[in-house]
Amino acid sequence: MDAREFKRFGYECIDWIADYLEHADRYPVLSRAAPGGIRGRLAEESPERGEPMEDILADFHDIVLPGITHWQHPRFFAYFPATTSGPSILGELLSAGLGVNAMLWQTSPAATELEETVMGWLAGLLGLPEGFKGVIQDTASTATLCALLCARERATDFGVNENGFLQGGGALRVYTSTEGHSSVAKGARIAGFGARNVVSVNVDGSYAMDPADLKRCIERDLAAGHRPCCVVATVGTTSSTAIDPLGMIGEVAGRHGLWFHVDAALAGSAAILPEKRWILDGVERADSFVFNPHKWLFTNFDCSAFFCRHPDILTSVFAIQPEYLRTDLDPQVVNFRDWGIQLGRRFRALKLWFVLRYYGRDGLRELLRAHIGLAEEFLTWVERNPDFELMAPVPLNTVCFRFNPEGSSLSEERLEELNGNLMNEVNASGRIFITHTKLGGRFCLRMSIGQLRTTKRDVAEAWEILEKSTVVQGWKG
Repeated sequence: MDAREFKRFGYECIDWIADYLEHADRYPVLSRAAPGGIRGRLAEESPERGEPMEDILADFHDIVLPGITHWQHPRFFAYFPATTSGPSILGELLSAGLGVNAMLWQTSPAATELEETVMGWLAGLLGLPEGFKGVIQDTASTATLCALLCARERATDFGVNENGFLQGGGALRVYTSTEGHSSVAKGARIAGFGARNVVSVNVDGSYAMDPADLKRCIERDLAAGHRPCCVVATVGTTSSTAIDPLGMIGEVAGRHGLWFHVDAALAGSAAILPEKRWILDGVERADSFVFNPHKWLFTNFDCSAFFCRHPDILTSVFAIQPEYLRTDLDPQVVNFRDWGIQLGRRFRALKLWFVLRYYGRDGLRELLRAHIGLAEEFLTWVERNPDFELMAPVPLNTVCFRFNPEGSSLSEERLEELNGNLMNEVNASGRIFITHTKLGGRFCLRMSIGQLRTTKRDVAEAWEILEKSTVVQGWKG
């Protein structure tokens, strides 16, 4: 593709993206594709000869778009947001054009030093204590795995890295709440702890980890000859955005010498708001911390901010020094290939730099406050309707609720069926997309508000769709 052709189709793609972001609500939020429907329209083999870009773009519109669930739709209320923005897309475009591999300082000095800088900016925005050093990972799952590996090696004096799991002593144990993210269990499997050595700690009435139960679990394991190794607290659980009490958990972890990792994948962004900084109270006790700008800080996927208080441990876990990667400048610089699993690294810092500069602190805070305000308003609508009930506290932008007709005394099984039908009906409409979870074994619906272009009108429309659904109206009729 020569420069002229690249410009022609590049302008066409930029025009389409700009129009798409402005009018994503033209599409049904949830794709209506049936399993295999997209694959069945694709060629079974790659083409023998190159094809015109016009044909490729035509197939993008005709085949690919019908199979897209539109995360940038203003009425995407499912899961947690993965919202992007104009400056982020432009930064990603330039990064793709440069084609940088940011594994070493020498392979692109700007990539390394810009990453150091923006991670310092984020630490300041969140009010993280002195001593935390940051690196961009792809996802919080990878960051949590890095934390587990650091915990493993500190607990074994780097013996597992050297000798494998061939040492004596009891099993290394990892602790997280019953509401902790599945990435903890997956990371524990990958890191060799074993699924049976992930201990589920009870939660309190707000679905936050109970520090007293954590203490009991650790003491029970010590008595059984196990070796407590790591505790993972959550700031903003996936089901309900519950906030674990970091200070008390950190005190228990410190007393027993556990690595203390904080997973704030979504909610960490809210700590840029002075009135929400309390969610990180106690983070000064943590050994590592992660949050995802690609969730609620308007930076397109993937961009996960991982901070570690012990970069010497982190690099000791991951650093391998083959001769072909050595440079004379190594003693003077940071080589981020030693700060995680990947050797090759994309230039993710560029898009994050664009976002932080374009919006500024005030602009980002205004956007997050708006989302939290919309969640609070939706919460009041739920509380005022006697046929709906709130299922968990709402500290941030996610509301957990369910349809429970007034005076019905329905069983949990029947309520699950009703709410499952309600969710499926409103999602099938294409106008909104919500998901579900279970809290305390009870089925509930989740409304997560964090898309950049979501307005009060969109949230009000979601509530209207729920109230006027055939499930709700059929019960009243």
